[in-house]
Amino acid sequence: MTRVKICGITNLDDALNAVEQGADAIGFVFAPSVRQINEEKARAIREHVPPFVSVVGVFVNSEPLLVRKTAEELGLDFVQIYGTDSARFLKESGMNPRRLIQAVSVASEADLAAIERTDAATILLDTKVEGKAGGTGKTFDWRIAARAKAYGKPIVLSGGLNPDNVMRAIEIASPHAVDVSSGVEASPGKKDPGKVREFIRRAKGYVA
Repeated sequence: MTRVKICGITNLDDALNAVEQGADAIGFVFAPSVRQINEEKARAIREHVPPFVSVVGVFVNSEPLLVRKTAEELGLDFVQIYGTDSARFLKESGMNPRRLIQAVSVASEADLAAIERTDAATILLDTKVEGKAGGTGKTFDWRIAARAKAYGKPIVLSGGLNPDNVMRAIEIASPHAVDVSSGVEASPGKKDPGKVREFIRRAKGYVA
């Protein structure tokens, strides 16, 4: 069964609804974004996330030691990094590679070469858009994501997913997990409970 991460969580109600609907993970964005959350709010939400639901922190071009400090203080299960070399990150932070999700921006199959250069245990594929690290709400060719599985690491599919296209994306790419943010929102930073429910229901295969 495909796992589901609901990212860009900014408030407790959205976090609890995602968990209630069956999300396997929730994500906090600590980088500049309309979905950015500060550590104080993230900590308050984290305290209410039940066991066996993972909490992921998303960082862009952040210093490894600062990321580790944030992860430890908030009890993050995983950190997802954009724009930071994984070898440098792991060396300077001392974190376990199993807790690291390396984001790879994809426009063509050639971009998958980045997977060979990372020591992160998990790869997240997002749509490459000039000048943006991620969270663009745009899709890329999911056949590329299918080919990424040949690298032997769990693949998290992201980029422009929503309740209407997630089953097709899974059918083509067969990822370990899917990641969604803007595709289940009522407005930037605020999730739509109905969209979250439908996304999770379809991603987990309840609708043919």
